[in-house]
Amino acid sequence: MSEIIPIGPYHPLQEEPEFFRLHVEGERVVKVDIEIGYNHRGIEKLAESKSWDQVVFLVERICGICSTSHPAASVNAMEDLGGIEAPERAQYIRTIICELERIHSHLLWLGLAGHFIGYNTVWMWVWKYREIICDIFEKISGNRQSYAMFKVGGVRRDIPDEDIPWIRKSLDKLKLALDLFKGAVMDDPVIHARTKGVGVLTKEQAKNYCVVGPTARPSGIAIDVRKDDPYFAYDWIDWDIVVLEEGDVFAKVACRILEMYESVKIIEQCLDKMKPGIIDLNVKELPPGEGIGRAEAPRGEVYHYVRSDGSNFPVRYKVRAPSYMNIFSNEVACVGERVADAALVLAAVDPCYCCTDRLIVIDQGTKKERVLEGNELIRLSQQRTEKIKKELGVK
Repeated sequence: MSEIIPIGPYHPLQEEPEFFRLHVEGERVVKVDIEIGYNHRGIEKLAESKSWDQVVFLVERICGICSTSHPAASVNAMEDLGGIEAPERAQYIRTIICELERIHSHLLWLGLAGHFIGYNTVWMWVWKYREIICDIFEKISGNRQSYAMFKVGGVRRDIPDEDIPWIRKSLDKLKLALDLFKGAVMDDPVIHARTKGVGVLTKEQAKNYCVVGPTARPSGIAIDVRKDDPYFAYDWIDWDIVVLEEGDVFAKVACRILEMYESVKIIEQCLDKMKPGIIDLNVKELPPGEGIGRAEAPRGEVYHYVRSDGSNFPVRYKVRAPSYMNIFSNEVACVGERVADAALVLAAVDPCYCCTDRLIVIDQGTKKERVLEGNELIRLSQQRTEKIKKELGVK
């Protein structure tokens, strides 16, 4: 007889409050029930009472880690509606901000993954070098988070030429750190044992669940809005989509590490090619009609739809975030895995974490409940790492 282990609706490795009900037989997960919808904040309805310029600030608050991805899709939708093309220099600046955010998000996830499997040194080193990105953001926008750079028809702030040498030096430091992380992940036998062959999402399963971003690309699907539907300056520079075939947690880790190298390459080319010019068209009004905007967030495609009646407010605003597509792939990725690995698989789609967490273990026979803190689940994962170390003879 199977037991049920609920995870959520609050847990530090989940994107917003979600509820995963794990059906387990012994240590193995045999089925996963997924429930979402615990965190409705009314963003779409609020947008109907905001001016076009205010909407960009509003959608920036949808996600704290991807605080530029939603404004990117938003301005793309509004410019599609108005038939507007932002100035070339603004497009390069937008691209730089988006790729800095991709690095920032991937580093944050990598650090949390290190902590979860018991490698707190990885966690601390990753977050140390994440400060490089935060410092660049502060130099460019004045903010380390929620950068408020985008607007319809351009950007709000320029990148002064005198700041570019400092940005380049900062990126050089980051590249050394990426080499360190790549070596640590690719060569560590314990990380391999904890992540290889775990949480496999096959190419066919990835297509069936319509997953996007770094959840799809490690399963052999070369999908990326920056290539498939180029926006900003992505079509003017040289870069590659990172695609792997294994579909397991290790492939998802490797994909994000390799993507950070591509992001640095994109930023450096933008700095090289960016010419003097205006950065804002000072758009004040938008015509009646509809517009759609897509952007490749760190977690995958984010989609915004807007409809206008010619007033200064949208009459309808619709958002689809990548986690909405990726979460349900856990219905197959978790099946067959140990309970100690299940939360790692759930986290592999790169969800943000919430502030409160709990876990309840229910014995189907006695119907007794045992309430565990989120730290208990992390402890189980870390114990499994220690067990593998002993088996491999690693100190």
